[in-house]
Amino acid sequence: MDISVVIPLYNEEESLPELEAWIRRVMEEHRFRYEIIFVDDGSKDGSWEIIEALSRQHASVRGIKFRRNYGKSAALNVGFQAAQGRVVITMDADLQDSPEEVPDLYRMVVEDGFDMVSGWKKKRYDPVLTKNLPSKFFNWTARRMSGIMLHDFNCGLKAYKNSVVKSIEVYGDMHRYIPVLAKWAGFKKIGEKVVQHQERKYGVTKFGVERFIRGPLDLLTVIFISKFGKRPMHLFGMLGVLFFIAGFVILTYLSIAKLMYEKYGITERPLFFLGMLTLIIGTQLFLTGFLAELITRNATDRNVYLIEKETDRH
Repeated sequence: MDISVVIPLYNEEESLPELEAWIRRVMEEHRFRYEIIFVDDGSKDGSWEIIEALSRQHASVRGIKFRRNYGKSAALNVGFQAAQGRVVITMDADLQDSPEEVPDLYRMVVEDGFDMVSGWKKKRYDPVLTKNLPSKFFNWTARRMSGIMLHDFNCGLKAYKNSVVKSIEVYGDMHRYIPVLAKWAGFKKIGEKVVQHQERKYGVTKFGVERFIRGPLDLLTVIFISKFGKRPMHLFGMLGVLFFIAGFVILTYLSIAKLMYEKYGITERPLFFLGMLTLIIGTQLFLTGFLAELITRNATDRNVYLIEKETDRH
């Protein structure tokens, strides 16, 4: 199979028939062997009934249904597990991503040798204050912290080698930073393509203001895991030693000062409590790194992520 199109969705019943027909037309024009995997993330409308109907009409359509809403990352992760195509394409179900981009994305992976290609919505039709500006800030921060020079980490339209999606696990809200996960997994050739972004035709956006909080926290998590996931002692141990040395120096200074020329007791000075605090924090950080290192070294599978297998397949 040439292409697997993985589409996570939540309450998108109006757009699904049009999206499937659009994808099918593009695939047939280019004679791709393909499958479409709709992952229904606990929709409360008639999305699943439409997926069932499309699956009966077209052998290329497959569906996976969650009993409740797990989030986009979990939907992508399950879709990646089910994908059989040589190239895996992801896109949103709201018709803002154009299937016309699929042939070029496929070519960049198969012919140009990219491990993954991320779309770049250079011209966006989203609200400036609630989506465009926060997106620019997050992308700038992600570029600085990850070293991956992409303009739009969160674009839903992406293409991957099958081996990439089988090597990464997407959880929490990590779908925003899949390129970072791919780089961490050893896939270095990550490309970018300017893609067409369209105005939303049906429904409303499913992401609220909470993404402003979760986004930066998820980025910090990805960076921490990618740099120190296999060697936590390098972070906690280093910080612990620095704090311990700082506390030791403070207490040593106070002791010498007391012996040499001061008449007041050491415990009467606020600096004493700062020295004790930094000494205790340093010890705790060092022990945290040591215990984390023991857990990491003794884990039978260091990359296991368990989600509930509470899905129905059609």
